[in-house]
Amino acid sequence: MAFDEKLLEILVCPESKAPLLLEGDHLVSTDPKTRRRYRIEDDIPIMLIEEAEVLPEDTWRSILERHGAEPFPS
Repeated sequence: MAFDEKLLEILVCPESKAPLLLEGDHLVSTDPKTRRRYRIEDDIPIMLIEEAEVLPEDTWRSILERHGAEPFPS
């Protein structure tokens, strides 16, 4: 079972409320201040802030570029 794209339309970063991008088996926040990446396990997103990874800025920017996404306005 693949991750439900309709779920992606309603999920947001729990910290910043920024939209998320599906990047492999992770969801990546479009917020430039937090740059959080949340893992997906068995098609279930783990949206706990304390378990999220903060991406280095260059990695985060390359993900946004790959998806043609704009940073979330702060």
